[in-house]
Amino acid sequence: MDAVIHADSIVTRFGDQVVHDGISFSVSRGEVVALIGGSGSGKSVLLREIIGLLRPASGRIELFGTDVWSSDAAVVDALRSRFGVLFQDGALFSSLTVAENLAVPFRENTKLPQDIVEALVGFKLGLVGLPAQTGAKAPAQLSGGMRKRVALARALALEPDILFLDEPTSGLDPVSARAFDQLLRVLKGSLGLTVFIVTHDLDLLLSVADRAIAIAGGKVIADGPVSEVRQVDDPWLRDYFAVRA
Repeated sequence: MDAVIHADSIVTRFGDQVVHDGISFSVSRGEVVALIGGSGSGKSVLLREIIGLLRPASGRIELFGTDVWSSDAAVVDALRSRFGVLFQDGALFSSLTVAENLAVPFRENTKLPQDIVEALVGFKLGLVGLPAQTGAKAPAQLSGGMRKRVALARALALEPDILFLDEPTSGLDPVSARAFDQLLRVLKGSLGLTVFIVTHDLDLLLSVADRAIAIAGGKVIADGPVSEVRQVDDPWLRDYFAVRA
């Protein structure tokens, strides 16, 4: 299958600290891949490098066959219109209503008239299981689970080819987290997206991901179907999966 994400020999340093030491992997179109690893292993850093927010010290990152870090700004902007991102904290604009937050991608990337944008905002809210009246509320008026859903709706606004999720269930109570898992399963089946998830949430990994990439010590220590990765004889992986042994 076509590789829509390709990382080749990525090295990341912060001062004398080496976070990634030659990380390589590819993600094919339609896959749901979870990146796992202990705290400080550089999972979110790697995601930011893939989407063009943080430059690695060396190595090559491609999205849709285009080198993210050797292309000009116009090419990178075009790439960004083809993926959506849900950041760990949701990154909603607190001064805007929910509807206004969801309208931002349409305002910045299209010339659609106001009535069409409003209709699309309502549709995206419905897509993530929120009623239309949610659009009139401020993000501060929503529960953590609802804010995550709004952020997901915004990430899906322009019908991206790839959806990047950075710790999507972080900060949610167990009930809200499992409801979010169920939403991702539904969207995975209905939209046919390529999804790249940074997570430490074992329940999310087991219920949503087709494949896991595990990193530790700056290296990829396992990469394959979740059922195979959980059998890899590595101390961190043994402890991680022991929770659900």
